[in-house]
Amino acid sequence: MTLAILFGGSSYEHEISIVSAVTLKKVLGASHRLLFIFLDPERRFRLVDAAAMKSDHFASGAYKKDPVLSLGAGGFTLPGGLLKGSKPVAFDVLLNLIHGRDGEDGKIAGMMDFYSIPYIGPRLEGSVISYDKLLTKLYARELGIGVIDYRLLRREDPRPDDLEYPLIVKPLRLGSSIGVSVVRSPEELDYALDVAFEFDSEVLIEPFIEGIREYNLAGCKTSVWEFSIVEEPHKEEFLDFDKKYLDFSRDEKVREAVVDETLRERLEEAFKKIYDPLFAGSLIRCDFFVREGEIYLNEINPIPGSMAHYLFDDFPALIERLSSHLPAEAPIGVDYRYIHSIQKAKGKA
Repeated sequence: MTLAILFGGSSYEHEISIVSAVTLKKVLGASHRLLFIFLDPERRFRLVDAAAMKSDHFASGAYKKDPVLSLGAGGFTLPGGLLKGSKPVAFDVLLNLIHGRDGEDGKIAGMMDFYSIPYIGPRLEGSVISYDKLLTKLYARELGIGVIDYRLLRREDPRPDDLEYPLIVKPLRLGSSIGVSVVRSPEELDYALDVAFEFDSEVLIEPFIEGIREYNLAGCKTSVWEFSIVEEPHKEEFLDFDKKYLDFSRDEKVREAVVDETLRERLEEAFKKIYDPLFAGSLIRCDFFVREGEIYLNEINPIPGSMAHYLFDDFPALIERLSSHLPAEAPIGVDYRYIHSIQKAKGKA
């Protein structure tokens, strides 16, 4: 199978996406033929040679010499010269690996659906729900899954003076812990809000609960439900951007969390409710909190860093199976019957 990996994008998480793509080259390169399509910061699609898939190829600007692709019905094409037509870029399935804006907000999903390109990744509805942390919480509550209490604050709103500390401040539509701060006193709040508002016009404020347990579970639905191991991240307070940058580049399997079978089953049941049907065709990771036996959804990662490959025993085989179970839009036949009937009634048939 030929797999096209789409990465980059116009996003604060642009570099994270590059790291994920370089990592997946190592993880999938031995089992799949890989093509790499880079969405540059100016939103041009470029075909990158596999041999050039190193971080400095992008940081140095060398990618600007890579050929620009066109996107249209059926897929991507390389433009031809004066005497040659465009050449299709052939692949079986595209893997959407663009973190943040463009990749996770629905733009790429919309384009892939519009041009009937088979792809692994969140569809439009799942993208919209998971990209916005407020919508994620509302979605989880509708499913009967708990969420941590929160307050929404807009840039133009007055700064609140009735908060309990410690708390955590998060930009509403951003991942990789960019702009996130733990605030332990009122004196720290203004700075934390200023940082968060650099990245988004709206932020969420949540209580920061000491000692809460966090568990990550990834998976997808093929012909059956397929789950990863349960991971319990070990961190000081939370993984900041620098730690996640390094974390996404890992290519070894992580240690499984020590959880009893009952808790694992409850996490899997919560995952199923979240996944089906909005995230069909995706491999997602859900980050849960557990406190006093209650499960809370913290975040849906519709395109997890490096696709959370390190949580699975045989990630290449999983990608192969998922590629064979992708949803597709049902065709709609348009025959202009209604217009013809009107014209006939008017005697214009």
